[in-house]
Amino acid sequence: MTPITEVEGRRLALSNLDKVLYPAHHFTKGEVVHYYATTAGSLLAHLHNRPVSFLRFPDGPDGQLFFTKNVPPGTPDWIGTAEVPHSDGPARQVLVQDLATLVWAANLVIEFHTPQWQADAPGQADRLVIDLDPGSPATVVECCEVALWLRERLAADGIEAFAKTSGAKGLHLLAPLERTPSADVTAYAKRLAVEAEQALPRLVTHRMTKSLRPGKVFVDFSQNAAAKTTATPYTLRARPDPAVSTPVTWEEVTDCQNPAQLHFLAGDIAPRLQDYGDLLAPLLNPNRARALP
Repeated sequence: MTPITEVEGRRLALSNLDKVLYPAHHFTKGEVVHYYATTAGSLLAHLHNRPVSFLRFPDGPDGQLFFTKNVPPGTPDWIGTAEVPHSDGPARQVLVQDLATLVWAANLVIEFHTPQWQADAPGQADRLVIDLDPGSPATVVECCEVALWLRERLAADGIEAFAKTSGAKGLHLLAPLERTPSADVTAYAKRLAVEAEQALPRLVTHRMTKSLRPGKVFVDFSQNAAAKTTATPYTLRARPDPAVSTPVTWEEVTDCQNPAQLHFLAGDIAPRLQDYGDLLAPLLNPNRARALP
């Protein structure tokens, strides 16, 4: 029998809570739901007013993955949605604005992915993102070296960058912006990527071409495009272990000598929030937003 729980006055059916999703860690679906519920204070702030794309992995990371932007079938009518422009016409996407919606979504077993703009201003980015993706044998250690260069370069333009792990192999840099057309942010990020390649040619490529990427960090500027999304801070990832896209300090980036130092699992997040608070809270502060040069 599917247990019914009440969250903020909403009745939710939570299914298969004993199902093991990450076998090596014996991490269950119930623990996924619990992780999202206990991280809600910080996670919801980064989901607020951003249409969510879901990467579902209901049978764990080794099972089928489903990426969906549209409102899933069977979504309760009390779940908030927003109309979002797409190349083939407008569509509705879910807004995760409260704990009840978050727990409902967690029951679907998902990664959260969000655009760099908010629902009331599609295509007007309020943050910059640069995805640092290492090509083997490069690792997050090389990403950190590139991130430190980009941090300085952004600072020269008056833009303060913040870092989080991707939850996979790489690192994401984020910066709060005054609302700016996504195309302009993409063009700016591409210029930075080209400059990074020129400054660090042994370490960086700004092109996605597979043959160029072994041993280098791909500085991916494309996630600033209006149609693209990025893993939301604090989302679990469909990886072999319950890895989380985790905000990190610049000291941690500077000191990283081994990929394990910047690999965080669900159980690491509550203690980090206790110690550091939300390291990406400045992204949510309109007073920290800057205009592109």
